[in-house]
Amino acid sequence: VDAVLAPRAHLMLFGAGHVGAAIVRALAELPCRVTWVDEREDMFPPAAALPANVTVEATDTPEALVAQAAPGTTFLVLTHSHALDLRLAFAILSRPGPGANRNDWFGLIGSDTKRRQFEHRLRERGIDAARIDAMVCPIGLPGIAGKAPAVIAIAVAAQLLTVWESACADQPGLLDASSESN
Repeated sequence: VDAVLAPRAHLMLFGAGHVGAAIVRALAELPCRVTWVDEREDMFPPAAALPANVTVEATDTPEALVAQAAPGTTFLVLTHSHALDLRLAFAILSRPGPGANRNDWFGLIGSDTKRRQFEHRLRERGIDAARIDAMVCPIGLPGIAGKAPAVIAIAVAAQLLTVWESACADQPGLLDASSESN
């Protein structure tokens, strides 16, 4: 019997555009679970073309999915709308729980300028400065400057692996694959 992956790392990926699709492809063979969210159902590939570790959520209320996510969820926001990105950022950074969900990780696609704009708007909405400081924007490993969706996807996938592997100290087995043999 082939090795059976037991993925425990969970990514909620908001945005089904070119970059979101490239990230889903980059994570297809990795031991993680991806919940891929967008308002635009027609942006998703057919179910038969989705990687086995991906679940699609076409919803007009993505903030509700943020509220339902387990502590320790990884959030990646790269939607088609800055207004939606801001609503999601607010929902993610407002999550209640022990230690203000310090085990969550939140990445937002964008430039340093977008980050400064969001920092200002989130402070105006009452988000704690420490929570805002934890927001990762721009996303992707530093030093990779390409803007093509596949390049961004590889840089982000590598960044997520470093996040998940560092979380393994607190959550043994987060990325481990278990195998059974008959």
